[in-house]
Amino acid sequence: MRLDSPPPAHVIVHVRPGASVALRSRPFGPVVERLGSTTPFGSPRALGVVMTSRGRWLGVTEPGLGNRQLGWIDARRGGVSYSRTRLELDVDLSSRTLTVRRDGSIVQRVPVGIGRPGSPTPTGRFAVTDKLPGPAYSPYYGCCILALSATQPNLPAGWTGGNRIAIHGTPSASDFGRAVSAGCVHAPEAELRYLMRTVPLGTPVVVHA
Repeated sequence: MRLDSPPPAHVIVHVRPGASVALRSRPFGPVVERLGSTTPFGSPRALGVVMTSRGRWLGVTEPGLGNRQLGWIDARRGGVSYSRTRLELDVDLSSRTLTVRRDGSIVQRVPVGIGRPGSPTPTGRFAVTDKLPGPAYSPYYGCCILALSATQPNLPAGWTGGNRIAIHGTPSASDFGRAVSAGCVHAPEAELRYLMRTVPLGTPVVVHA
């Protein structure tokens, strides 16, 4: 099922430790992936719910499915728990800003760097999957990385950094407000530290032009 409509609420699905859940291509459809309790980066698995169907099916975003494809979890099967968040992140590619909203009201807004022509930041509804220390992966990522469920289908030639999209730091403050990246969102360090403290895994992220 394609992603076309907004989520009903900011619900987060957590896969319980030691459990796994089946991810289906549509409600009652074939299993396309089984998800364990941790991500490939070792974080607790938290999935942002984008849609619900028939009172039991939860449509979630997952990097392995593509940017505008949902996977569906049967809530009656067990192995999961739930939480909610009042927060949402909004990345506006036209204004090159990142906005933090709580209950729809603006909490913070900062200029960010976005994908350059040829490798634009993909649009859609995503979620935060991991919160990682930047220096553990590269000095170019700054203090912090918030990995998203988005992927980059237009990788630059010769790129070896994988296809995951993230919000992370940069050694160059001149990146902010410009289209300079391979698709990731470059944010100021103070904002990243705030997000690392405040934003739970599974928080929805909307990227739009």
